[in-house]
Amino acid sequence: MPPELSDTPTEFRVKPRMVGKRIDTYLAGRYPDYSRSVIQKVIDAQAVLINGLPSKASYKVRLDDLISVRLPELADDAPVPEDIPIPVIYEDETFVVVNKPPGMVTHPAKGNWSGTLVNALQFHFDTLSTIAGENRPGIVHRLDRDTSGLLIVAKDDRVHKLLAAQFENRTIRKEYLAIVRGEPSRDSDYIEKPLGPHPTDREKIAIRQPEDGGREAVTFYEVLERLGGYALIRCFPKTGRTHQIRVHLTHIGHPIVADKMYSGRSRLTVGDLIGPDAADAERPLIERQALHAQRLEFDHPRTGERLKLEAPIPQDIAQTIAALRSSLKRPTRPATS
Repeated sequence: MPPELSDTPTEFRVKPRMVGKRIDTYLAGRYPDYSRSVIQKVIDAQAVLINGLPSKASYKVRLDDLISVRLPELADDAPVPEDIPIPVIYEDETFVVVNKPPGMVTHPAKGNWSGTLVNALQFHFDTLSTIAGENRPGIVHRLDRDTSGLLIVAKDDRVHKLLAAQFENRTIRKEYLAIVRGEPSRDSDYIEKPLGPHPTDREKIAIRQPEDGGREAVTFYEVLERLGGYALIRCFPKTGRTHQIRVHLTHIGHPIVADKMYSGRSRLTVGDLIGPDAADAERPLIERQALHAQRLEFDHPRTGERLKLEAPIPQDIAQTIAALRSSLKRPTRPATS
């Protein structure tokens, strides 16, 4: 049985693109702080009602189903404010856009209760939205720990809803910069493969068909520069699934450089580019996935003005690009007889 359940249910209706998903998978995706096993226990306890009736975990949701859920209270305390510097790209009285550094978790979760972006936000801003829950004040969307770049933070609930609606309706244009292994055969293309939980590794995402919990995922990309066995590319995700760009690029054979989870390598060194005999061959150029949320374009939630914001390329990605360009110019050693 699950821990003591909340007395107040949360209710919502199933939207078109969710149709056909198992209810346990659907709820596990909607409430990522709860494991799928906890969700299944909640269902077994008849704390999930669909159109007023108890459900089985295998039930596949239908359009406009009214779902009522009573979940256990999360035991963890609210995040503590911490004086951590955050680069601010834009700010007014309604929201702020920050440039999240690599290595920073967006919000507190298991194993990361301090040092997160939320801990920093709590220190620097007097008011933040509450819609996402006490562990995620202000958080409208998120970035992976080792992905740097632009992230929108709402200061009140009304603005949060308006911004979230733009993500839901896909009117926010997101642009990422990535360095990948190999050179894509096409200058531009798109990847349309559904994504869902990995069948054996809970930390990973995989290409999954809808009947296995996969959700629609589309990523457009274009090659900006070919760099001799590597490429600098720009990605435009149409959807916003967890690890979407990382999994999609790995699927087409071009994993992001230094993405340990999906490429198997956690860094790129000087020796990787110019050979193991280099004096500084072991010097790392980058030690996290080379992925940066560089640009955002969206409507101001109060004025309707179309905003176009950009975060500078971080130092580790910039030096990797420079090293790749430099390695192209190195003279090749003549063949010996």
